[in-house]
Order: sequence, then C-alpha cells, then structure tokens
Amino acid sequence: MKLSKLILSAVAAALLSAAAGEPGAKAAAKPEATTLENLQTAYGGESNAKARYEAFAAKAEAEGYLGVASLFRAAALSESVHAARHAKAIETMGAVPKADVKAPDVKSTKENLEAALKGENYERLKMYPAFLKKAMADKVQLAVYSFKGALASEKMHARFYAMALKNLNNWKARHRFIVCQNCGYTTDDLKLKVCPVCSKPRAQFTEVW
Repeated sequence: MKLSKLILSAVAAALLSAAAGEPGAKAAAKPEATTLENLQTAYGGESNAKARYEAFAAKAEAEGYLGVASLFRAAALSESVHAARHAKAIETMGAVPKADVKAPDVKSTKENLEAALKGENYERLKMYPAFLKKAMADKVQLAVYSFKGALASEKMHARFYAMALKNLNNWKARHRFIVCQNCGYTTDDLKLKVCPVCSKPRAQFTEVW
C-alpha cells in the first residue's frame, strides 16, 4: 500500500511539473520596458496617429465638418512634431527610429472623433505618464522633454475631440488652431504669446485652418 502511494505521488508530481512548462501555465512577469523601448513605442504611435488624423481630416472635409478637419490637421502636425522629437531622442541613444505605419481605418467623422478621443485618453492617462516616470528615473533628459511635450499636447487634443463630439454641428465652419513647432502644443488661443509647455515664442507656432 505504501509503495502504491509513493508511485501515485511521483506520477502526480511529474504531471504538475509537465503542466508548468505548457503554454497555458502562468508565465513569469515580463521585465519593465526600457526608456529606449518606450521611445520606439511612442515613435510608432505618433507616426501612425499622424497618418490617421490626416485621413480623418479628409473625411471630415468631405462630410462638411470643416472645423473638425482643421482640428485633425492641427493634431496631425502636432503628432509629427512628437514623432520627430522621439526620433531625435532615439538616435541620441544610438538606435534607429522604427515605425510600422498601417493604413488608417476611416469611418464617419463622429466615429473617427470617438476613436481619436479613445486613443488620446489612453496616451494622456496611461502611456505617457508611465513613459515619463521611467525616463525620469533613468535620467534620460531628451526622453523626458519629449514625453512631457507629447503628454501636454495629447491632453489638448482630447479636450478638443470631446468638445467636437458634444456639439458636432457647431464644427462645420473653419476653425483656426496654432501648433508649437518645438513641442507640438496645440491650442485655438490665437492671443497666446509664449508656449505654456516649452516657453517658445508665438513666432514658433504654425497656424492651421
């Protein structure tokens, strides 16, 4: 009887050991992404956002929402600034910026705004705060500056997208925006004299209609 119990115990232990190595077994915790990896992720995200917003702008234009078209064009310009800043930080760290830009999924202007707002909320609430925290801990200053500028801009993009969704019919007229060419900050405050994020003068902002 004792021998039988020992054999059964050995078989059970062997089965548990085998199961632990199967794909369905609980995997070990993944290591935290490096600041360089975060920069590559952000670079890819901003590159895709630029292409997506340019396509969304064309759709808004076609549907008669000229103000939304202006907003998407301004956001696309802002994302291109972010991508360029991320790329510079990546190159400074000795790597090559890489982005897999996919064909945008374009729907109605309302749906496009909803998708854009969802993406911006993820970046401003989760992605960039985490990336910024890591860059600060690693003391990678170029990454810190780049992430800070992007975070501030995404907050403004989300604000404008939410405004447009709330009163879409009020966005049929052209709307003027200005975009900081240094950090990407986006606003419709045409009286702004200095960028609140990077302190660059109004002369370094580009107007977008």
